[in-house]
Amino acid sequence: MKLAAGAEPTQQAAAKTASAPERKPADGPKAKAEPADGAKAEPTPADEPKAEPTPADKAKAKAEPKAGPKSVPRPVRTAQPELHSGHKLARRYQLEECVTRVDGFSSWRAVDEKLRRAVGIHILPADHARARQVLAAARSAALLGDPRFVQVLDAVEENDLVYVIHEWLPDATSLADQLATAPLEPHEAYQMVSQVSQGMAAAHREGLAHLRLDPGAVLRTVSGQYRIRGLAVAAALRGLKAERPQRQDTEAIGALLYASLTQRWPYEDDAHGLAGLPKRVGLVAPDQVRAGIHRGLSELAMRALVNDGATASREEPPCTTPEELAKAVAAMPRIRPPEQAPPVYRPAPYSQFPKNSAPPHGATRAPAAAPVPPPALPGRTGQVLKWAVAALVIVAIGLGSWQLADALKSNEDQPTKHTPTGQKAGQNTTPPAPKPIPIVSAKDFDPLGDGKENPDLVSKVYDGNPGTYWQTQYYLGADLGGLKPGVGVIVDLGSAKNISNVKVDFIGSTSAQLLTTKDSSMPSSFDDFTTVAQGSGEQVTFTPSTKVTSRYLLVWLTKLPPMSAGQFRGKIGEISVTG
Repeated sequence: MKLAAGAEPTQQAAAKTASAPERKPADGPKAKAEPADGAKAEPTPADEPKAEPTPADKAKAKAEPKAGPKSVPRPVRTAQPELHSGHKLARRYQLEECVTRVDGFSSWRAVDEKLRRAVGIHILPADHARARQVLAAARSAALLGDPRFVQVLDAVEENDLVYVIHEWLPDATSLADQLATAPLEPHEAYQMVSQVSQGMAAAHREGLAHLRLDPGAVLRTVSGQYRIRGLAVAAALRGLKAERPQRQDTEAIGALLYASLTQRWPYEDDAHGLAGLPKRVGLVAPDQVRAGIHRGLSELAMRALVNDGATASREEPPCTTPEELAKAVAAMPRIRPPEQAPPVYRPAPYSQFPKNSAPPHGATRAPAAAPVPPPALPGRTGQVLKWAVAALVIVAIGLGSWQLADALKSNEDQPTKHTPTGQKAGQNTTPPAPKPIPIVSAKDFDPLGDGKENPDLVSKVYDGNPGTYWQTQYYLGADLGGLKPGVGVIVDLGSAKNISNVKVDFIGSTSAQLLTTKDSSMPSSFDDFTTVAQGSGEQVTFTPSTKVTSRYLLVWLTKLPPMSAGQFRGKIGEISVTG
């Protein structure tokens, strides 16, 4: 008990000394006598076993070095590791071009050498302050799996790096690039706000927000589909947060619609390559900025921008969530696409229009020169020539009549051919003319890959519109990068039909095969089909060498045309079947 009581006062000596200076004469000599040993300067007999200096000092010496490093914080390294074009991550992703380098992270265009396709990669150090947040956001976005978003393919931490791999759409155009040239026409703006609001509504139902939805984050593919990139990840890379994320994303969609209609950013500051609104004017409706803007879309933009001073006209309630905005878009009368104007044909410089007809639209009538009559022949000479010409005409008519009579007589002298009688008499030996067979449905077919090949575009192969098409994914070789022997489209005729030929309009010279099956249900394996014809070119007509009856026809692409440097993609405009 004395040891414990004796130890505590020694630990409080400094405090008591400071508060009670009159005790310094009594305590001072004791402290100066043995200052190094402190409370252990006068051990009692009970303390002697513990007072052995050597074991205690050794134990203390061993303990202190181990505790020392743990108490020193690890230095935070936020500098971007040295990366360059040609650098390879995970022995698979080869970096090609840096598109962004800011705030401690970088974004790259790269090539997935395993699947031979272009990808995008965000890279930041593993000890970056937002590395954990970025990984969590990427993994959450990858679970959404909505085709309206650019898909996150992987999120990895490896070798002191965190990197997020996502789809790369080389044939897509950002909304920022579209608006750099002109505003969107009403139908295109309607499609954009409809698809983006529906996609963000689906994301918020899963608890995901964007928080950085600007014209550069919205992409339009060649098929007219709008895709959103950077869901959750773009905000995590920049450390963005919001108290009301649904409201913020809704206002961002309203700003996109406003910019699409007016080609102006709906705030005073210029942004995203667009000029802002005039200073001290406030937020005015799009149809007051430009003439001819669709009134319904103008009101819709204002309903989404209520937080920034906009007012919903006609007593329409504001839209504060993407779900409400999507419902408001769906409630609008559908905006039809513009009719394509017929091509204007301009006549050649030497051509003339008929005298009593108007020139085609866009062309101008050149003043016609007055006809110059031929010079008259002298009197007697002219009459002689007229009689000579008349005599020649009479002789020509006589010769023609004589040759015709001779031909008729020779036909009468030939023996009459025997007309068949009996059972086969009256039958038409000419085969019936081929008739078009309508296609009921179509399906993409990729049994030797990941099982899908742009299924959302496959209906384009029989929609009757040559301007639309189905296309494959990108490959780094005409032979589909050596990944598989081919991909294709199955067309369903509804029931088994006799097939005369199948015409396929490709975009770019393509090698392909026509295969049929005896199955009465949609085949799922390539082995269920039999090759009946093959060909190559841009317009290929497959004609089976034998009689073919089938319900399902497979157009199988084996060699793709080049689309850009080092990339290949197959495209089918229309498939026509006759039987």
